[in-house]
Amino acid sequence: MRVSDLPLAEPYVDHFAERGIRELYPPQAAAVDAGVCDGANVVAAIPTASGKTFVAELGLLTADGPGLYVCPLRALAREKYEAFASLPGVDVGISTGDFDATGEALAGNDVVVATSEKVDSAIRNGADWVDELACVVVDEVHLLGAERRGPTLEVTLATLRRRNPDVQVVALSATVDNPEAIAGWLDATLVESDWRPVDLRTGVAVGGHVDFDDGTAIDVAVADESNPETDGDDDDGLDDTEVTAALVADTVADGGQCLAFVRSRTEAVALAERLAEDGLAGEMGIGSAAEAAADEVEAVDGTVTGRQLADCLRSGVAFHHAGLRSGHRSVVEAAFRDRDAACICATPTLAAGVNVPARRVVVRDQKRYAGSAMEWLPTLEVHQMCGRAGRPGLDPHGEAVLVGDEDTEAELVERYVEGEPEAVESKLADPASLRTHVLSAIATGFAETEEEILGVFEGTFYAREAGAGGLADAVAVAVDDLVAAGMVRRETGGVDAYRLVATPVGETTSKQYVRPETGERIVAGLRTAAEMASATTLTVFEVICDTPDMQDTYLGNEERAEIYRFARANAGQLTTAMGETDDFEEWLESVKTARILDEWIGGATVEALVEAYRIGPGDLDSRIERAEWLLSAAEALAETTGLSVPAVSRARARL
Repeated sequence: MRVSDLPLAEPYVDHFAERGIRELYPPQAAAVDAGVCDGANVVAAIPTASGKTFVAELGLLTADGPGLYVCPLRALAREKYEAFASLPGVDVGISTGDFDATGEALAGNDVVVATSEKVDSAIRNGADWVDELACVVVDEVHLLGAERRGPTLEVTLATLRRRNPDVQVVALSATVDNPEAIAGWLDATLVESDWRPVDLRTGVAVGGHVDFDDGTAIDVAVADESNPETDGDDDDGLDDTEVTAALVADTVADGGQCLAFVRSRTEAVALAERLAEDGLAGEMGIGSAAEAAADEVEAVDGTVTGRQLADCLRSGVAFHHAGLRSGHRSVVEAAFRDRDAACICATPTLAAGVNVPARRVVVRDQKRYAGSAMEWLPTLEVHQMCGRAGRPGLDPHGEAVLVGDEDTEAELVERYVEGEPEAVESKLADPASLRTHVLSAIATGFAETEEEILGVFEGTFYAREAGAGGLADAVAVAVDDLVAAGMVRRETGGVDAYRLVATPVGETTSKQYVRPETGERIVAGLRTAAEMASATTLTVFEVICDTPDMQDTYLGNEERAEIYRFARANAGQLTTAMGETDDFEEWLESVKTARILDEWIGGATVEALVEAYRIGPGDLDSRIERAEWLLSAAEALAETTGLSVPAVSRARARL
């Protein structure tokens, strides 16, 4: 099937032709046959790099009205915004922040790119533009099963369909175990395929030997440097890092690039520094380009992390994780796409984010620490990593290699090479998530009784899969919790009848897009602060940091005693006494974050804070951004409750 045969205006056909897109991939053709150009709902469960973005563009460009592209990550939103903005004559808007606004400035655009949280927030704040949508594209729809993000995506999509029953929904996903369930929920035609533009072979490395699932095998020379007790003849004794280094070097020697996935930030940096010793920039002949990329990184800031990254880039290697600043990540991604970097050592977050394919993907670590023990990574997550292997038009095939040993080889083959990804299951019944969305339904006026709340949720994936019975009990508990928290009240309308009404605090909490628990904690903290002789900026930072909407900041054993001493010395400025905490360790983490923010507005530099508190510069950026949002919520809640805490405005103005 040719692009010129599709119901697209000539400028679009020419646009795609200029980018080499003239023939449709088989999954894309199947989506057309399913009616994506005719307003039909379609679920495309197809591998990475098999053309999902083009399927989205077909739905958006042929829709009879404005479209919305919902994606899970800001970095991905920016990438898709740029792709859509390049389409001739298409006005594109993007929104990923300002959770307390309607986003009315987005009205009038042909396409809006936004996170599900932003769309949900806009709906809570009375946005009208969502009712005009003709097509909604949901990327990474399998994230319905994510702990916090999933319920928001689920409720938002159900709300959009309830408000506009004629809206077309195009849902895109990596291959999952139950795509037919998602398609059934959305009344959509399922397009399911394992076709890829570049063949992928997946194998397990034991020592320097790799057996692939297509029956082929390779051997690479591995240095045996880490285990002095081995004599070099026992492949099972070789260090996983040295096996990974050998696989990377083998790829680069053959003219390819590599992605290496590890379990943590620390491991990503350590592996990159190990690979830098091999001088991959020289192997690829990218010395000057790698130097230029390093200079770009150093121009972002002078942090230890930035210097480490620049040093690695000069040797042709980079690392990528959430602790990097967005400027760092942009340089790394661009350098890799331009073949100015031979390898990126990354945590799994990169696999679900921006488009950075490589000839070979090496998954060194298949387990990560989860609370109290090491646990296997989900199969879907590993498949997403492996799916980054193979660059269309550049590689004859892609290779994904899991690093194991004789004891784990069979498990890795069964779990990840031959295993199917997990089924998507709704997380809407999670009490914290349900309270948030029940409050939203009441505060926006969508529901005034528990029966009406169930009506709001009847279009959710959870309701379809689990039925209304279990949800009804969970909703009743959520309503009781919200009443007890002062977010909702029951107003009697007769002998036995009542209606649910959001209190002023509940309405403000919902509009500010913070969790009910966060709103409750902020109000309690403001009340305490208002009674203090002189509440400081540290006071209000402690209030907003001790909420579920502020990201945790890791507290190492070495600094625990120092933060404890700081908390004792500044007890008069804190709203929570040490003996009154529900979770002392979590509260200490909150105090650490509050201290960092207070020093930031006091003039401390990024470089100084990163070094003093062992955080990534990206961590500081994200905490500052969240603090701005939560301080805005605190100001609104202070006004709602009539509490006077001038330190809130001072902190926000200086942040």
